[in-house]
Amino acid sequence: MKVILLFLLSFTLLSTQAQNCCPKKTPTEKFSSLTTDSNFVATHLDPNSFTLENQLGKAIAFKTADGKLGYAYEIKSEKPCDNYVFVIHEWWGLNDYIKQESEKMFKTLGNVNVIAIDLYDQKVATTRDSAAKYMQSVKTIRAENIIKGALTYVGKNAKIATIGWCFGGGWSMQSTLLAGKQSKACVMYYGMPEEKSDKLKKLNAPVLFIWPEQDQWINKDVVEKFTTNMKAAKKDLDVHKYNADHAFANPSNPKFNKEFADDAFKKAMEFIKLNLK
Repeated sequence: MKVILLFLLSFTLLSTQAQNCCPKKTPTEKFSSLTTDSNFVATHLDPNSFTLENQLGKAIAFKTADGKLGYAYEIKSEKPCDNYVFVIHEWWGLNDYIKQESEKMFKTLGNVNVIAIDLYDQKVATTRDSAAKYMQSVKTIRAENIIKGALTYVGKNAKIATIGWCFGGGWSMQSTLLAGKQSKACVMYYGMPEEKSDKLKKLNAPVLFIWPEQDQWINKDVVEKFTTNMKAAKKDLDVHKYNADHAFANPSNPKFNKEFADDAFKKAMEFIKLNLK
């Protein structure tokens, strides 16, 4: 009997240690692990060289809770305004394509401040190999500290909408969760959604999910599970489907679909305008 009890105790301790050594990945970590999938990496061809001329915004730095600095590209409203859009880059980093998209949002939305947050700590990928390396190297705690630093930078009176693509799609949702009651709208382009019900119940903003049905990774199962989880949490979710592939909204991607990208952008801006009040 003692032998059995010792065996059970040892098994329990080993199981607990295994769980502690290998904690469950967060949604953003799960997405980052796609960099080990050669098909995923191959889907993203190296972007064309592009330089944004006559930039409307400027580079900013702000303090983060870990004693470091966070970085972003900020476009300020001409008149003082508490409306903010946090833009989260895709796996290439905060490059000039993201800055251009941020300026397009700024011009479309009107009375708003736009902050494109850099989760790569000033590293910008120009090849898919470096993009895979940078995305895989992002640590959850550091990314959260950067976002929290941006929240401190804009202040407690700020009303915040978030938007992001791919890697940034998942971090758009996490930014919304971190913003708490300040969050007003969340737009996710083919990003990995949050799965934990306790977190989704704390969601303070409606979510617009842009989904390309040909996406092999953010696929039908992922979207259906997300829909079910949001219903269970009694949260608002609007899914817009397109007969397109992953990264269809990226003009530097060979599978870019301008018609669908323009329509998705229009819906995203209408959604933010409606909720960022």
